[in-house]
Amino acid sequence: MTTSASTPLPLEPPASLPRTLGALRAAGHEHVGVKEELRRNLLQRMRSGEDRFPGVVGYEDTVAPELERALLAGHDVVLLGERGQGKTRLLRSLVGLLDEWTPVIAGSELNEHPYSPLTPASRRRVVAEGDDLAVDWLHRSLRYGEKLATPDTSVGDLIGDVDPVKVAEGRTLGDPETIHFGLVPRTNRGIFAINELPDLAERIQVSLLNVLEERDIQVRGYQLRLPLDVLLVASANPEDYTNRGRIISPLKDRFGAEVRTHYPLEVALEVQLVQQEADTVAEVPEHLVEVLARFTRAVRESPAVDPASGVSARFAIAAAETVAAAALRRSALSGETGDPVARVGDLHTIVSVLGGKVEFEQGEEGREVEVLEHLLRTAVAETYRARLGGAELSGFSDLVTGGSTIETGDLVPAQRLLEQVGTVPGLGRVLDRLGLGDEPSPGRAASGVEFVLEALHLTRRLDKVVLEDGRTVYGS
Repeated sequence: MTTSASTPLPLEPPASLPRTLGALRAAGHEHVGVKEELRRNLLQRMRSGEDRFPGVVGYEDTVAPELERALLAGHDVVLLGERGQGKTRLLRSLVGLLDEWTPVIAGSELNEHPYSPLTPASRRRVVAEGDDLAVDWLHRSLRYGEKLATPDTSVGDLIGDVDPVKVAEGRTLGDPETIHFGLVPRTNRGIFAINELPDLAERIQVSLLNVLEERDIQVRGYQLRLPLDVLLVASANPEDYTNRGRIISPLKDRFGAEVRTHYPLEVALEVQLVQQEADTVAEVPEHLVEVLARFTRAVRESPAVDPASGVSARFAIAAAETVAAAALRRSALSGETGDPVARVGDLHTIVSVLGGKVEFEQGEEGREVEVLEHLLRTAVAETYRARLGGAELSGFSDLVTGGSTIETGDLVPAQRLLEQVGTVPGLGRVLDRLGLGDEPSPGRAASGVEFVLEALHLTRRLDKVVLEDGRTVYGS
């Protein structure tokens, strides 16, 4: 359940692309603005049925249509939602809607198009060199800029400032070529994202007003007009409007669209998200991923948890990685053979490790562990009912008749657990319903058996004792 390796970016543009202004014109290249480029490529993907926002889970029928309408309208966008809802992932996926390669004036700081130079220096070059003007090609991955709004962010960082080195070289302060451009103009003809926009100081937000409305920049009173071609996008958490900062009204008014994001609406989507994003060091079977998904949703909805803080998808992802690590540790310490597989007994590790990610309501001090353990037991029981409801499990109950017990735990290898169980009527059907296959490995079979034993305990059909040395004993 690890994420797939990303495709390496091409280092060089195809040799067939024109390398001079004259050759570019002869090839019939058409210059369109970045918003028109996004609109054209989005429509092409929609008509072909391609995935418009790869890697983004659970937004197909809610957030994606709203964002698509905003892009088709050519609007700058604010994504508004709680932490861990994939806002940054969604913004970064917009790069895939740009043309793979776009022409720029060779050596241009601002990615200027050869047909439409912005700076005085580039305009002089176009006049002087004509059709021989050198053209480079920029990959779409380099047309995305991003800045996390932090208290120390300055206007110079975003827009630009006077470069003292250029002044020292003999240029006058009135010369526009003394400007060191900031991140926004350097993303000209691309997409610029500001994460956590309300955290940006209000006086710094003012510097973006011209970018969004007049599409130009002003630097320290310079009479400089650079008509930027940029899509400005941002993310924000709703509570930031009151707790840490706010988006000033003129800036909010200039964004064309505000799109609300959300956590996965269904358990299956939460499971899919964890399977896609978790980088696990051991196998975490799907029934345990479902437990983690249900646990995350239960924590998110619990009245004991501060709803304004949110319980992000990172919680479930980190939980899956922690459970996998517990399985790998057991394999190493117990001498277990075969690939390590997580079991339901490994779930207890996430309460202590990840409890700090959850912000509880005032008045719940001292009950944090109790609340999380109760919600985890509830998640196991719900998963049992969803996957094994109505299944014949008397064969498992019969394992502990006559005072017999079954021992498992952090250091009990899969083989030893299966030796205690032996042959159980209906085991194959149970493992199949848990998604463990017809002929599971010992590790997967042990994971299924332990899950059933825990479910029988939670439904009051088996007793359970956890010993101080970490062993767990199931009995009648």
